[in-house]
Amino acid sequence: MTIFTIDEVKKSFTNGELKEEILKGVNLSLREGELTALVGASGSGKSTLLTIAAGLQPASDGKVIFEGKNMTTMNSEQVRKIRASKFGFVFQFAHLVPFLTVEEQLMLMLDVSESKIRKREQNKEIDKILKLVEMDHRKNAYPSSLSGGEKQRVAIARAIIHKPKVLFADEPTASLDSKRSKDVMLLIRDLTKTLNITTLMVTHDEEMLSFADHIIKMSDGQVLPSLT
Repeated sequence: MTIFTIDEVKKSFTNGELKEEILKGVNLSLREGELTALVGASGSGKSTLLTIAAGLQPASDGKVIFEGKNMTTMNSEQVRKIRASKFGFVFQFAHLVPFLTVEEQLMLMLDVSESKIRKREQNKEIDKILKLVEMDHRKNAYPSSLSGGEKQRVAIARAIIHKPKVLFADEPTASLDSKRSKDVMLLIRDLTKTLNITTLMVTHDEEMLSFADHIIKMSDGQVLPSLT
């Protein structure tokens, strides 16, 4: 089932008297339980498209439809609520809070996302998610004692603890070596299927494309014919 539709989305910036077009009428549909990879050269517009889809910045024109609702006509508070409760985010760097344990990182996310998981069930849910990402044995550890791959696993757990509908991943393996990159991508792919999440990922690493259900190549602000 299609959960996300990007319809003729455009993005432009004005620099003095010059108008720079970043996105030139992009169309894209995302389905539940599928991982879509956005690839393209630097400046192709892939990260801009991801941030617009995620409600982190507005489009100049076009529509972003999520669960049948047009996010581009919503006010900032309505978009914030969707972003907090329905979306999860993983970036190049884990950005863990240095003075919180692994368990506390996830507890904080449950508070921030205004999760509907009952307080008495939160610890059980945290244990479940940490086991899924194979970090349950490190629940009391602080970020300073974790490897790069472990930090990214915790970041993924934090991104899905509130049971989002969509996971946005912006270069999630860029800071990792080849083996850890493949481990993290395998985890993201498996969680996409197991939890029926819609995942949109930006990557420049062609080795990671084999994990995707769909590959969308972008060039000069436009989507090229589908590779898969």
